[in-house]
Amino acid sequence: MKKRSVASVLYLSAVLAVLYLPIVIVVLYSFNDNPARIPLAFTGFTTRWYHQLFTSRNNYGDALLLSLNVAFWSVLISTVIGTLGAIGMAQRTLRGKAKASWLDTFMETMVTLPIMIPEIILGLAFLVVFNAAGFQSNEVRLVLAHTTFCIPYIFLTVKSRLVGMDVALFDAARDLGASPRQVMLDITLPLCRPAIISGAFLAAAMSLDDFVISFFVYGAGQGTLPILIYSSVKVGVSTQVNALCTLLIAAAFLLVAISRYISAVRSAGRRKTART
Repeated sequence: MKKRSVASVLYLSAVLAVLYLPIVIVVLYSFNDNPARIPLAFTGFTTRWYHQLFTSRNNYGDALLLSLNVAFWSVLISTVIGTLGAIGMAQRTLRGKAKASWLDTFMETMVTLPIMIPEIILGLAFLVVFNAAGFQSNEVRLVLAHTTFCIPYIFLTVKSRLVGMDVALFDAARDLGASPRQVMLDITLPLCRPAIISGAFLAAAMSLDDFVISFFVYGAGQGTLPILIYSSVKVGVSTQVNALCTLLIAAAFLLVAISRYISAVRSAGRRKTART
């Protein structure tokens, strides 16, 4: 039993090292004073790369704002469409009709198709369609493209939440005189809120991380942050890129910490209420 425990610890340590060692290296090299394009040698500790990160010469700030703006609108639109679509598709199950028709299966397959198509094919398809339609605004093209592949993440997350609900909740609300609108606003959406939030965060991460589709869709210019980073690392990994990645990693850990804190506070509140 002891040997098995030691082996488990060693295995878990190896997995964690593979996962987090590259992140630690990126954070460490963001403080490297070596100005070389590929700074392999650590010549000293400095924070000047963080001060120079968002200068007009590098355009990292503009690219980050563009990525955040596109992600915001894409997630907002896809959350509305995906949530309403999931509620509509789950109506048959909520009404007790467990077996969906071929049309339901077909529509659900079509909704989830964008996450199954290779990104390079999807990006080329968007490029052809947008050029044929005459869309000139790069930001509008990005929002439309990102909304398309963000909808399936919202749809699948919310629908999986809906099909696990007890139909008696909705029947009881209707028996008490609630209108369909009240059932939607007071029962369905509050119960789906955790799924909607998690799906929205997943869609935001996919939007901020996307490179292939954005590369095809965006016209002339520096583009989004992934495009700018890719264009800058083709000739070497700049220390400023490491600094930018460190800030993004810190933001991700901060969001996770806030989420865990809120969950802990709510759990403590529920336990206190149950004791009283």
